[in-house]
Amino acid sequence: MNLIEHLLLLEPLDWIAGIAVLLAWAGIGWRIEHPSSKRPSVSVIMADYRRLWMIEFLRRDNRIFDAQMIGHLRQGTSFFASTSILAIGGVLALVGNVDPLRGVAEEFTDIGSTPEFIWQLKLLLVSFFLVFAFLRFVWAHRLFGYAAVVMGAVGPLADAREEHKALQAADLNIRASTNFTRGLRSMYFALGTLAWIGGAGALLVATTAVTFVLWRREFNSVPREILLRKFEG
Repeated sequence: MNLIEHLLLLEPLDWIAGIAVLLAWAGIGWRIEHPSSKRPSVSVIMADYRRLWMIEFLRRDNRIFDAQMIGHLRQGTSFFASTSILAIGGVLALVGNVDPLRGVAEEFTDIGSTPEFIWQLKLLLVSFFLVFAFLRFVWAHRLFGYAAVVMGAVGPLADAREEHKALQAADLNIRASTNFTRGLRSMYFALGTLAWIGGAGALLVATTAVTFVLWRREFNSVPREILLRKFEG
């Protein structure tokens, strides 16, 4: 049986659910990174604060705090990259032996005689999100490193040349943060896609829940209100 024949084993609702999770992942990501000017996302708001950070960094004589901050950011990306690698290994192990997964699914739904390929396909979609997350975390780690090097090249005098380098560091910092956030979103959707073992309906519900959680945290959360709070002197 070739690949096309295997894919035809999927139910129409499974096709809808699989496509829906990919569209939701891409759509919420685009919306978070390209919000309207009247309702910015937390990611966009934080990008402005990262630029302000580099401006203050330029004026500081003691820059130990800034070095520590970059170090903490790199540690975070390193942790999530390691975590995603472990998760990828676990999922690929299940791809090679789906019997444990089949046993779990039987507790929640009537799976009947579902072909092994269908289970593997569902796990491969989970692996796709995890691999994407890993690559984003690794790239974010590198970009934070680039930002640290550029920050180290900023001299003590706050002239136009040094300000230019500080803004370069800010842009690298923002790019690193963007990639880190993309990795986190992919991990959210990887967790949601695990619901597919319970059927297409479960995947659609999980996709809706994950998308709502991401939207709420970026556009309607308490931290966002705090970031937008204006100074009242």
